[in-house]
Amino acid sequence: MLIHVDHLTRYRWSEPAGYSIQRLRLTPRPFDGQAIVEWSVDTAGIEKAGRFRDAFGNEVHLVSRTGRHDEIVVRARGTVETREHHGIVSGLAEVAPGRVFLRTTPLTRPDDSIRELGAQARGDDELARLHALMSLVREAIEYERGTTHGGTTAAQALALGRGVCQDHAHVFVSAARTLGIPARYVTGYMAVGEPGEVAESAHHAWAEAHVPSLGWVGFDVANRICPDELYVRLACGLDAEQAAPVRGSRRGGGEESLDVSVVAGRSASLQSQQ
Repeated sequence: MLIHVDHLTRYRWSEPAGYSIQRLRLTPRPFDGQAIVEWSVDTAGIEKAGRFRDAFGNEVHLVSRTGRHDEIVVRARGTVETREHHGIVSGLAEVAPGRVFLRTTPLTRPDDSIRELGAQARGDDELARLHALMSLVREAIEYERGTTHGGTTAAQALALGRGVCQDHAHVFVSAARTLGIPARYVTGYMAVGEPGEVAESAHHAWAEAHVPSLGWVGFDVANRICPDELYVRLACGLDAEQAAPVRGSRRGGGEESLDVSVVAGRSASLQSQQ
């Protein structure tokens, strides 16, 4: 399946900044279920950007800008060919050993409630236990926009009982780690709707856990499924901050506003051939 993505991020400031630097994790990597047909990342200064692979294996552009400027516009777009892989992320060159993803962060630090939730996940094997955990987290946190924010921790989201995909992924990751299972936060895109249509607000987040017999396996708690051919995997990290597609800092600038537009759609022509 071909999925077309257009991801636009625009920062504006009330006063000009004198310097800014952006870390862009906006380039998807190929693996057995995902091939990059074409992809580009555009922003002022991109031609001089440093490019490297970070500690989690993500492709990163490091873009700095000097001189007075009151906005930054970043656009990533392209086409990715996907196929059903039942959530298994095989063929992806790993940089960090699995044990790194047992580490906690301020956003994923477990409390007693998260430990208790993890202990309730039962199954005949580790994979079954993780599927049970996915259902438990989804039952505990109702999907509701506007009730949490970027700084909401896993423990806070579970206590609130409401949240979005970021919160579902954080709680799953936190609980899995209490079980001794390496788990990581993943960002990407999800194409919904009919072939030929585009889905707005298609940016999405889910989790991956390491299963010894399979490797890394994705769990989209918000939708209660493992990622399939409708998903484009972008970046991963210990939590949402470390996997953020766009993250930066600036000198000056005053108050900031942020607009993000993400659309993703399936190719009607390719769909009709399958």
